[in-house]
Amino acid sequence: MAIKVMLADDHSLIREGIKQLLEFDGSIEVVAQAADGLECLSVLSSVSPDVLLLDINMPNMNGLDVLSELKRKRSKMKILILTVHNEVEYLMKAMDMNVDGYILKDSGSAELREAIQKVYNGEQYIETSMIPALNSRVINRDIDKEKIESLTKREVEILKQIAGGRFNKEIADSLDITERTVKNHISNLFKKIDVNDRTQAAVFAIRNNLVTLY
Repeated sequence: MAIKVMLADDHSLIREGIKQLLEFDGSIEVVAQAADGLECLSVLSSVSPDVLLLDINMPNMNGLDVLSELKRKRSKMKILILTVHNEVEYLMKAMDMNVDGYILKDSGSAELREAIQKVYNGEQYIETSMIPALNSRVINRDIDKEKIESLTKREVEILKQIAGGRFNKEIADSLDITERTVKNHISNLFKKIDVNDRTQAAVFAIRNNLVTLY
């Protein structure tokens, strides 16, 4: 029996090319397509593919938001991210949402078919070239977690405000404390998270999802 696949990608030529590659030997059947995230969710209300091939960059609703919504609904369908994004942060976000697989668009057709087969069989598939960066990022995140846990609640509040671009006086006013107290907190938290300036502190906060950039 052929594996039923749905393609969600905003480029019709890419979808058509992938469809032809996947259906070449009859082991995979493309049963549905969508050009954006909202259409993807709409189509999934009437079809039940085994595997969803999901792009990240799509209009109306991006792939990670679609993934989040499907996981919220506890969908049993396997989800394989197919993207140009080789940055490990995208992979980490997808993995945090329990994605079944992550593969890059410059992969060969044999790799894509293997990825589909593996996630269909209940295995997780990660793009081979991204595994070293993933392992390194996981280790660094564990270290960052220990640093965050060493911060007091007040230090976390101040770190978030630093990441938001606030100056010491603004932080002091918002927390109803003196600028001198703010400076002392900043000195302590810089030592705890091992940074030398406000920019590095902001990057640390953003990297660890203490603040969100829009």
